[in-house]
Amino acid sequence: MNRFKTYLLAVRPWSFTASMMPLLLGSALAYSYLRTISIHILFLTSVSTLCVHAAGNLFNTYYDYIHGVDIPPNINKTGKTNEIDNIDDRTLIDGLLKPNEIVRLGLILYAIGTIAFVLLTYYSPAKEPYLALIYFGALPLSFLYTGGIGFKYIALGDILILLTFGPITVISSYMAQTGQYSIYPILYALPLTLSTEAILHSNNTRDMEHDRSVGILTLSIILGKRYSYYVYCLLMYSPYVIISYIIINISWFCFLPFFTIKHAYHLCEEFKHEQFIKLPNRTAKFNFLFGFLYILSIIISNTVQKDQKFVF
Repeated sequence: MNRFKTYLLAVRPWSFTASMMPLLLGSALAYSYLRTISIHILFLTSVSTLCVHAAGNLFNTYYDYIHGVDIPPNINKTGKTNEIDNIDDRTLIDGLLKPNEIVRLGLILYAIGTIAFVLLTYYSPAKEPYLALIYFGALPLSFLYTGGIGFKYIALGDILILLTFGPITVISSYMAQTGQYSIYPILYALPLTLSTEAILHSNNTRDMEHDRSVGILTLSIILGKRYSYYVYCLLMYSPYVIISYIIINISWFCFLPFFTIKHAYHLCEEFKHEQFIKLPNRTAKFNFLFGFLYILSIIISNTVQKDQKFVF
């Protein structure tokens, strides 16, 4: 049981909302098109998505450890004491798991995800090559975030997150249910995508001094704290502009996410006053609440306005 808890800790389950919210959004949009949802497809899509996400987390932990990004608490490479310990996953630095165990678990999860995907192609009305293109395109991206090219280390991690935890996940979920490709689910993904990117941006801004010391280049380091604050505000507030358009032109029932705007303001104030320590976690909680209300508003709209299809 203790071993299982350690493995569970290593895959960082608290981060799964970042992939599940866009997946559920894609399914909600598919319902507006089909007026039905396949539970089998939803389950298999969830399994394959979560396995790829979890495996990506594991390889992120592994390569951060190998590259010296994750270091023991309170000690940096110069031997000086750090003020805070910002390491999100301590399974390797605390010796709870060995590096080869992390790699093995990651490969197993990739295998399980691929098996779930193969089963998905049996149930889904989508043409197999198109689904395969999305899945086998997203799978290496989850690895390349820190492995191989290591997009995270060369200021390209933000682009990867914007693509993976937004358009790719939403469109794959939508296509798996409907069997159709459409551009509009990608447009609906934008509010959730920008909110998810705010989590990474706040995390990178918090860690920018440490990242600079170990040779990592992130968008936050390039911009500096002042302009990083402007970008964070843009990521937090622009989703409400998009949702305003949806309310005016498509369905006024989509107003629910506006209940979070005060929360967004407080988070921007925390960023402005450089209260970074818990900001990524607070932003993640905001992302979950925002995503939940956004998806709920679409479900309510589908229920109340049965003749309404969500197209821009």
